[in-house]
Amino acid sequence: MDKLAAVKSVMFFDGLPEEKFNKLPDISIVKKYRKGETLFVADVLANGFFAPIKGRVKIFRTSPSGKEQILHVFGPGEAFGEVPVFEGGTFPANGQAIEPCEALFFPRRDFKNMIKEDPDLAMKMMAMLSQKLRILVNKIDDLSLKETPARVASYLLLLRSSQDSDTFKLDLPKGQIAFYLGTIQETLSRIFKRFTEQGIIALNGNEITILDMDQLKDIADEGR
Repeated sequence: MDKLAAVKSVMFFDGLPEEKFNKLPDISIVKKYRKGETLFVADVLANGFFAPIKGRVKIFRTSPSGKEQILHVFGPGEAFGEVPVFEGGTFPANGQAIEPCEALFFPRRDFKNMIKEDPDLAMKMMAMLSQKLRILVNKIDDLSLKETPARVASYLLLLRSSQDSDTFKLDLPKGQIAFYLGTIQETLSRIFKRFTEQGIIALNGNEITILDMDQLKDIADEGR
């Protein structure tokens, strides 16, 4: 594997001068995980952060009753787990591979030493953390202020924008999508059925085609 190319694919490091990349492969470790394998668990000391090269990882919390709430799904090029690393705390949630996965692992001690010696990298880190904070605030906003159909519509629009096509596959099983959106699978299925009957989407297994983008956007906006 070309570790330098892998490091350069991580969006967390976008914009760094070429010479700054040379040290990163030396401190990174390539780790491989099977589907369903745990990368880390909540409330355990964070000893480093991750960036998938292949496959995806879900970040989730589990309630005392056993209900799972998916907080985010990260794919190739997206870094996660860096906040507790730099505050010296524990992972706030669990990380699990949802498909066979390879990830770069950046040990906390080695990366902190790099940050101390490189102000440009430190500034880039601050910018990325700020961006993630905005994403989290938007998710909380969606879950708390929007009705369920609007959350589903927003989710479909997000998938469409990330895959740049009106036809795309759902990135998670429907049960996990329901957890992610703060609802149950039966409700999600009813909303998909309603959207299909209204001619907003076409559904074929786990493949979605958006037929009426304007109406989907209206539903996403009117749920506030």
